[in-house]
Amino acid sequence: MILRIAHLSDTHFGGEDKAAVEEAIGAVADFKPTLTVVSGDVTLNGLPREFLAARAWLDRLPRPRLVTPGNHDTPYWNLVLRALIPFSRYRRYIGEDQVSRIDAPGLAARSLNSARGAQPRPNWSKGAISTERLQRIDWGPSPALKVFTCHHPLIDIPGAPVTGGVHRGAAAAKMLAEAGVELVLTGHVHNPFVLPLPGSEPGCYAVGAGTLSLRTRGTPAGFSTILVDEARIEVTALGWTGARFETEQSWALTRRPPAQPVVANG
Repeated sequence: MILRIAHLSDTHFGGEDKAAVEEAIGAVADFKPTLTVVSGDVTLNGLPREFLAARAWLDRLPRPRLVTPGNHDTPYWNLVLRALIPFSRYRRYIGEDQVSRIDAPGLAARSLNSARGAQPRPNWSKGAISTERLQRIDWGPSPALKVFTCHHPLIDIPGAPVTGGVHRGAAAAKMLAEAGVELVLTGHVHNPFVLPLPGSEPGCYAVGAGTLSLRTRGTPAGFSTILVDEARIEVTALGWTGARFETEQSWALTRRPPAQPVVANG
């Protein structure tokens, strides 16, 4: 079985690249994904009109879809609402804001919100993961592939223009690897990347998608496609040229060996 995942992120409606987000609809449909993942920051400032535009766009993407919020999906400039009810608009217009799940043939995908509306540190927009909630995630019967999604990278990415700064990120990465997760899909940094999660080798990878907004950080607007077969994972970052999406980077990854059944002696 070949699994196909379309990974999009950081559309920032209100500051979206209008041509790129429109063309992405057809490009993702042509890819025929088993699963479509959108890893946060669907809006720029968390305004109702931005959520309405994001909702209309999301509804045109192939299903099943797994969507998780980012820090920009809070009322970004309304400090009171952002502190007290940071994700009420996200829930109203997009859906579940904390833990989501998708089960499809051959895969189990889960998300957990890594964004916060306020934090007791100077940069409130950095990430935080609840390891208690992560521990409670039910992965169901053992699937061929386990996929986890949140907005912020759990580890800092070398050379990235920004850091996720995720509280408890290293502990979360270790828990996911121990749970048999092979792909941790995130956004936030606006540049695509693929890295093995520290201490998890072989076979657990941090994968970041770029942005479909005008807020590019050294790489073109774009999104990623992921092909998974029994032996390997192929990640392709597609960049927007102004007329089409073209391959910018690609990675070929070795999958973790399947668990061996325990045979009782005698």
